Amino acid sequence: MSFAQVLLKRGTITQEQYEEAKAGRKSPGDRIERILIDKGYAAERDVLEIIGEQLSIPVVNLDNVEIDQELLELIPSKLVHRCCLFPIDRANGVIRVATFNPFDLYAFDELRMLTGTKIEPVLATEADIQRLIKQYYGVGGQTIEDMLRAEDLEVITDGGEARDEEIEAAQEATVVKLVNEILIEAIRDRASDVHIEPFESDLRVRYRVDGVLHTANVPPEIRRFQSAIISRIKILSDLNIAEKRLPQDGGFSVKAHHRDIDIRVSIVPTAFGEGVVMRILDKQSILIDLTALGMDGDVLERFNGIISLPHGIILVTGPTGSGKTTTLYSALNTIRSDRIKILTIEDPIEYFLEGINQVQVRPKIGLSFATGLRSFLRHDPDVILVGEIRDLETAEVAVNASLTGHLVFSTLHTNDAPSATTRLLEMGIEPFLVTSSTEGILAQRLVRKICPSCKEAYEPDRSKLPTDLKLEPGQELYRGVGCRECRNTGYKGRLGIFELLSMSDEIRELIIRRTSAKDIRDLACNQGMRLLRNDGLVKVLGGRTTVEEILRVAKTE
Repeated sequence: MSFAQVLLKRGTITQEQYEEAKAGRKSPGDRIERILIDKGYAAERDVLEIIGEQLSIPVVNLDNVEIDQELLELIPSKLVHRCCLFPIDRANGVIRVATFNPFDLYAFDELRMLTGTKIEPVLATEADIQRLIKQYYGVGGQTIEDMLRAEDLEVITDGGEARDEEIEAAQEATVVKLVNEILIEAIRDRASDVHIEPFESDLRVRYRVDGVLHTANVPPEIRRFQSAIISRIKILSDLNIAEKRLPQDGGFSVKAHHRDIDIRVSIVPTAFGEGVVMRILDKQSILIDLTALGMDGDVLERFNGIISLPHGIILVTGPTGSGKTTTLYSALNTIRSDRIKILTIEDPIEYFLEGINQVQVRPKIGLSFATGLRSFLRHDPDVILVGEIRDLETAEVAVNASLTGHLVFSTLHTNDAPSATTRLLEMGIEPFLVTSSTEGILAQRLVRKICPSCKEAYEPDRSKLPTDLKLEPGQELYRGVGCRECRNTGYKGRLGIFELLSMSDEIRELIIRRTSAKDIRDLACNQGMRLLRNDGLVKVLGGRTTVEEILRVAKTE
């Protein structure tokens, strides 16, 4: 009885699925169980269990296996990539090798001849094996091996013009594949950015995951193909391949894992070549509600009240990368309906929102935030989003829009909510205009969430905790110990911590008198405002993040 027939007998697959897979074989050597796996009719783990039973080969979980790294140096990476197998360890003159295809006897014979050692196969899923190959042999390892063997691929030196061979090198199938592998790995790891950084003797690739940079394991030979890789990215982004002295910005779109993803590209010249940052914008990940962002309790209730007002300015503040745009989009998504018209002017448009008219800033042709905002007022909007208030002109138009019956959302780069009022005054807005137009200011930061797969409670060393974290006797905190799901970081995903300043008559009076941000903050706290750090510590007590994360992003008051 074949393995596929065992699956059929056990009820794992249906007769129809079996017949379809059998008919799908293109050659007698194609295995029916692999076709069933590829079509999604059978789980690979289930198939491996049956093969293991029939052939007396153990099935292992590679997460729980300790890898012998000295052994990896004995096995050629090209064999590992070509046969998709992974050497685990060796003992008593036997090397254990993980494979998902125990029928590839030629691979085991080749290994046996190369090492002069007996080979013992164990079974593991293809995805687990590929993950370990990338982890230990580097992303794109096989592709770089192919590139090194290609005699017609030369290292391109910097020149003033794009030469034919430079363009040819960028379009080589192996270069295309390598850039694709770097992007696919970044998307799989939920990275928000990919950094390609040239140094004197190295080309480093780093992924920003949950706000923290992680160095990707790539073969050192990748440095030889630096120019070809960057030229490929320029071609994709419709940038000038010959210009190597000036910064350039562009972008392109890809489809990965059945999702449409935008890639924004920024290239800057550095001492040892051009550095590239690719921002990954997943259109399907943006429309989340405010609760999923981490906003809850009194802050959520008051913010929902403010964004439901008929007019006024609502500001979201924080440094670059603190999630301001996501919060604004989520707020618009909360209030949008067929009864109101929403217009946005952004630089750039990061995500396209259904039912909302969005405009891209174009400074080269005179379309700035201020000019776009003026035009908006003739389009009869109810709600306006201005990507950022950068100057006095934009601030004045936004204030006037709010005073003429429009609800205006925008962002400012300030460290906390009270500082936003003094920033507007410093721009030149009169105090009475700030007080009459501004309804609420939300400051925020992003912190990493504890990975749910490896979350554990622990008894903290109270002497090392911040003094403003109040623990009950015997109360435990939570942390992630690290697992495959979170890349052994203990964190997976992010959430916001918030500080919401609602305008009161007393706060307006302080602004009229041009009082310092500290005095405004003290009054707001007396009126119930929770500071960023305090909101973060509440989330620590709730088991959603860690003390270390709060200390990383929020200062002591």
